[in-house]
Amino acid sequence: MFKFQEKGKRPPGESRPEKGGSGGREKPGRAPPLSTRLYRRRWAIVLLFSCYSLCNAFQWIQYGIINNVITRYYRVSSFTIDWLAMIYFLVYIPAIFPLGVAMGFLVPPILVPNVDDLDQLTYHINIMFYGTAAVATVLFVLVILVFQEKPDVPPSQAQAAIHASPMQDYSYIQSILKMIRSTPFFLLIVTYGINTGSYYAVSTLLNKMVLTHYPGEELNAGRIGLTIVVSGMVGSIICGIWLDRTQTYKQTTLVVYFMSFAGMVVFTFTLNLGHLWVVFLTAGMLGFFMTGYLPLGFEFGAELTYPESEGTSSGLLNESAQVFGIIFTISQGKLIDHFGTVAGNIFIFVFLLVGTILTAIIKSDLRRQRANKNVAQEASIPGNHLLDYGSTAATISSFIFPLRLLSSERLASKAEEGICSSIILNEAAL
Repeated sequence: MFKFQEKGKRPPGESRPEKGGSGGREKPGRAPPLSTRLYRRRWAIVLLFSCYSLCNAFQWIQYGIINNVITRYYRVSSFTIDWLAMIYFLVYIPAIFPLGVAMGFLVPPILVPNVDDLDQLTYHINIMFYGTAAVATVLFVLVILVFQEKPDVPPSQAQAAIHASPMQDYSYIQSILKMIRSTPFFLLIVTYGINTGSYYAVSTLLNKMVLTHYPGEELNAGRIGLTIVVSGMVGSIICGIWLDRTQTYKQTTLVVYFMSFAGMVVFTFTLNLGHLWVVFLTAGMLGFFMTGYLPLGFEFGAELTYPESEGTSSGLLNESAQVFGIIFTISQGKLIDHFGTVAGNIFIFVFLLVGTILTAIIKSDLRRQRANKNVAQEASIPGNHLLDYGSTAATISSFIFPLRLLSSERLASKAEEGICSSIILNEAAL
């Protein structure tokens, strides 16, 4: 197994006790800071997990975005092809499903063009099948070699406090029950499911919606999907930077949710105008907020449920998304088939309006932020050694912006620390 450690120097995130005036002894009356450490190995794991998520999500959307081609080749109904996407939602309920679809939108229409010759079509489909299988196999081997369950030393004061607390019997079921009994988190489960389920439904049925009004535009249907995802990545970055500066989790989530609703309304009533550039523009607006909401939901959930496992809270949010994704995809697909795209999209934005109202009701209880601040005050830890896992912008900054371009000292120090949070996993997978 690989060991990504730096020798001969103190790890950049390791806490140091404050020194008083007597030979470096700790100040009386204050507990020493808990030991934390950042490992370079985490970047390899983030990169590998992102590649795995990309590969998984590619397979989710690769048939839906060329729905008309696969329907003709296998001589099945459009609804059957929709199930190739929905089976991911269904399987997640007892298993797991990550996010991300950009390559799935972009590559299949290029690899599998809409040609009349079935032999040639078979050749192109085989390229997509075997190529996907090869990438998935390589990633499988790398996961076995590189992945590590957890670091030897916790990366943040909040996590260190959990590890330092007395060991108690842990029950996964009790943890889940405790989370869903929390009214704010239960409301977040519902609202996250509505928003992300809407995103899944729109993504799955995008080919059908675009080709209804723009026949023969399979490639542009994929590019519109790519526009939704890329603009969502930009939205995630901007929302993350704002979240880092303000710590306004509920307010930011509420504004982004409302704009997702507004974006869906605009997309609905401009899809049939006959101008593809308008569709690209409105789809970009929709994606900026709808896709940008995904990591915000994870971060808000982790705040509301601390000190419970973030993996469990994220799993519950994703499970809700899969359930709503199945319901919305089937319902919207049937509405589009019988009444047209406008009726199908109205169904989606009505639920987004309901989700916006429910989001406004959620009580903002930032437990993880409070725990980090309490530990910092008790141990007198300097601010730049406090790893704030609620801040999502810093990791993006460390990847995209050189340190010299960061205007904020706070962002620069966090970029050096390389804070790992859900946003970088979501962004890279997208």
